[in-house]
Parts: sequence; structure tokens; C-alpha cells
Amino acid sequence: MESMEKGRELRIYIAVAYGVTFLMGLLMWYGNSQNIDLGMFANAQMFYPAAGVMLAVLCTRKNDALVPRAFYVFFICVTAALGVVAVISVLNPYAMIAAGNGYVLPLWTLASQILIIASSIAGWIILLATKKEKRRAYGLGWNRTADSWFCIFLFFVLYMFRTAIAVLSSGEWAIFGELLRQPYTWIQLAVMPVNFFFLYFAFLGEEYGWRYYLQPLMQRRFGVRGGVLLLGVVWGIWHLPVDLFYYTQDSQLLMILAQQVTCITLGIFFAYAYMKTNNIWVPVALHFMNNNLVPIISNNYTSSVLENQTITWGELLVSLVMNGLIFGAFLFAKPFRKTAGQ
Repeated sequence: MESMEKGRELRIYIAVAYGVTFLMGLLMWYGNSQNIDLGMFANAQMFYPAAGVMLAVLCTRKNDALVPRAFYVFFICVTAALGVVAVISVLNPYAMIAAGNGYVLPLWTLASQILIIASSIAGWIILLATKKEKRRAYGLGWNRTADSWFCIFLFFVLYMFRTAIAVLSSGEWAIFGELLRQPYTWIQLAVMPVNFFFLYFAFLGEEYGWRYYLQPLMQRRFGVRGGVLLLGVVWGIWHLPVDLFYYTQDSQLLMILAQQVTCITLGIFFAYAYMKTNNIWVPVALHFMNNNLVPIISNNYTSSVLENQTITWGELLVSLVMNGLIFGAFLFAKPFRKTAGQ
């Protein structure tokens, strides 16, 4: 009976995390053909994995008093609202809102951003009002403080080390040096921890689905290392709609391959951090840093910093080597060896 419920949980999770993602991908295909801004779809998609877990738990564990129902229901409602905003943004793509002084802003982009910020704040309130035993029972508690901060700091160091190598190899060190001399760069870095508290909901949306739910499941089925590697593959596949219709317009195959490199190698480090800390907030913070360091490093603070990228085979090879050596090497770290030997 228990195995049947687990199977039902997995089917619900897949239906939401992947089914909704690829269903929305059809609308993204249409929106892309009409040159419509698809940023709202990218934002909403980040919520689907966690919403799939939460809906599955609510449907299959109705008698479990430890389920944090209020937080789960709120998160699912926010996900649904973001999905609705994404759909409307395709049906009425040119809606604007006056911002004063003659400026106008895209209505649905603004609505999406406000919803994420407001829900992140409300999410903290609901989560802190939830009993500690409920948070711990469903992986929402904070654990192993020293190890957690170590992993966050280590990721930042490795990220900057990778950036420095990339800059040196491209011969753009002078440009990067100028960036480091700008006070605004350091201000942006300083406010990143504050921004995390206003934006974390989207990153919890992915990591609660990947690291908390799917990683242990796949490790039990395919082994400690094999499960993490396969998780990286399916995580990369999940990105297909944004890879094809948002991240690039002329390098689709290369973007898909680059996404696999990123998801497999970063997935190894995220898995390492999660196994070392048993703290879902660590991969959430790492994912947030990975995405939000991009505009700082590139000195591009527009909403389109990840949109319409162009990738070459040479860049893909460099990414494979650097990410493989810097992050992929953690596949042989102690948490993998210790768990494998148990």
C-alpha cells in the first residue's frame, strides 16, 4: 500500500513539474513566434517542481499531522497565480502601466516581480509561524549551521575562481578590473543577502523539487553518484522550453548541451552541499547566487541578461572543462563516499 502511495506521489510530481512545464512550453513557442516577452514563463517555471511535491504530499498524506499545509497551500496558490500571469502575458502582451514622469512599464513583468517579492515575504511569515517539528519533518528547517555557511562560502569562492579563469582566457581582464573598481559592483554584492529574502521563493521552487524530493529518490534507485548524475540530466531536460524559446534564438542545440553541462556539474555541487548539511536552504542560496551573480559579473542589470544568448562550440567546451573540474570533482567528496559506504 505504501509503495502505491509513493508511486502516486511521483506521478503527481511529474505531472506538475514536467507536464505543466512542457504544456506552457507550447505557449512559449507561440509567444516566441510573435516576439513576445517570455520572462514571466521563466519565472513561473521555477515554481513548478516544488508545487508538484507539495500537491503530491497534500493528496497522498492527508492524515499526516506534520504536513505544513498552510505553507504548501500558499505556495501552490502563488504558483498558480504566476502561471495565470504568464498565460495572460501571451494573450495580451502589450499591456503597460504608467510609472510616472512619462515612463511606462510592461504590466505583466511588473505583476510577476511584485508577486514573487510579496509571496517571498508572506512565505517567511507563514513558515516562521509553522511549528518547528513540521518544518523539520518536511525538510524546511535550518540544519548544521557551520557546514551550511561553509558550503555557501565555498560556492562563492569557486564561482569567482571560475569567473577569473574565464576572464583571463578571454583576454578581457582590463574590462573585468574596471568592473571591480566600480563602487556599484560592491554595492550589488553587499545587497545580495538582502535580496535573497525577497526573491528566495522562486529558488525554493526548484530546489525543493530537485534536491529535497527527487535527489534522494533517484539515489535510492540509481546509486549515490549515479542518481545525482541522472538528476542533472533530467534537470537539464526540464529546461528545454526556456532553452529553446527564451535563453537563445540562434544556438538552440548548443544551449541544450550547455544546459546539460551546467545542470550536471552544478547539480553535483548542490547535491554535495545538501548531503553535507541536510539543509535545503543551502542549495536554495547556491542557486540564488548562481543566477544573481550573472548580472553583476556581466555588468548588465536588465531583465534580459539571460535572454537571447549566443553560444559557440568553443565556449561550450570551455564550460565543460571548467565546470567539470571545479564542480564535477565534488562527485568524489566525502559525503558521496560516506553515503555510498553505508
